Amino acid sequence: MLRQPAVAGAFYPDDSGKLKKLIESCFLDDAGIGFIPKLNSFDGGDYPINVMVPHAGYQYSGAIASHGYCEIVKNGFPEVFIILSPNHTGLGSEISVFSEGEWITPLGNVEVDSEFAHAIIESSDIASADFSAHIREHSIEVQLPFLQYFSTDFKIVPITMGKQTFVTSNDLANAIFEAANKINKSYCVIASTDLSHFNNQEKANKVDGFVLEDIEEMNEFKLFEEVVQYNITMCGYGPVMATISLSKRAGKNASEILAYQTSGDVTGDLSSVVGYASGIFK
Repeated sequence: MLRQPAVAGAFYPDDSGKLKKLIESCFLDDAGIGFIPKLNSFDGGDYPINVMVPHAGYQYSGAIASHGYCEIVKNGFPEVFIILSPNHTGLGSEISVFSEGEWITPLGNVEVDSEFAHAIIESSDIASADFSAHIREHSIEVQLPFLQYFSTDFKIVPITMGKQTFVTSNDLANAIFEAANKINKSYCVIASTDLSHFNNQEKANKVDGFVLEDIEEMNEFKLFEEVVQYNITMCGYGPVMATISLSKRAGKNASEILAYQTSGDVTGDLSSVVGYASGIFK
């Protein structure tokens, strides 16, 4: 199965040269890390971090995403990136795994690790092989060029969550953990999420603060409770909950929020904004 780009030319350029320049500008932006990191080598074993990054158009969230990707680049690339996302299209199953084939971007093709993908499905009570959920979903696609800019020597397992609950998040965390132990490959989980949507700047900063505090405390239970209690329109709380749960299973018991801003900080329109953050679990 070849997965064609859905948002090239919209969320990011469909020309490889322009795309590379935009990625560089994300790193060099005032809200970015301020430099373009050099890829280190990873010598195997347990990969030391998982990450959380946003998934809007690069002009809005790319600078914030650069903080998360800098941490990956500094640690070197594992064999596999397992990318977890929310499901914005409503297509597919509760947990949809793109289990084989390649994803195409302007920077080339990325191979799906079918062995890892099927091991996750076999270890899960909920996940299934499903391609329909991924065809138009942008929140995994936009992560790939950030990785491809630095190397093409990696594989992916794309997973989108059509249902974001304690049950699905815990099932997915457990399935990834068990699958990784079975096949013995190094991996990094990338949780793709934006934060609150379409509040004014003041309210966005407030409710996003609740979420970010829960993430830093590695408390997926409180995160879910506050998303519900305060009606926080964070689109990928399920992937983040799963990543927190998995990280703790794997001995990564600390979290750090690396950067935060809103679309209003980019556009100057503070009346209706979307929040973006990068973080690591280590």
